[in-house]
Amino acid sequence: MKLIVDMNLSPRWIGWLANAGIEAAHWSEIGANNAPDSEIMTYANANDCIVLTHDLDFSAILAATHGEKPSVVQIRAEDISPDVIGLQVIAALRQMATELENGALLSVDPNRTRMRLLPLNRSQD
Repeated sequence: MKLIVDMNLSPRWIGWLANAGIEAAHWSEIGANNAPDSEIMTYANANDCIVLTHDLDFSAILAATHGEKPSVVQIRAEDISPDVIGLQVIAALRQMATELENGALLSVDPNRTRMRLLPLNRSQD
């Protein structure tokens, strides 16, 4: 599992993920700070990465394009610090690893984790 951490999340996420054995790179190490979300999605898809973000636009892109990849993990919390929600995100990544490898949208908030298989237009069992 390889993750691209979106610009709206702190680069501190890289250390948290690495300590959990998850390969990750912050978008600032890869592309322009002002790159559109579609560019991040294209890069993630071409490089078999999962996008970790706090931005709801990525799920909108998946819905509009009926995309099957890349998988997206959205942190849906007020405090998006890895110190606060990092353990919950890592647990969700581990629990849903197979689904994320195959194409999924995973939302993690302080109260629950929700997963939808991609593409978003197919019926969800």
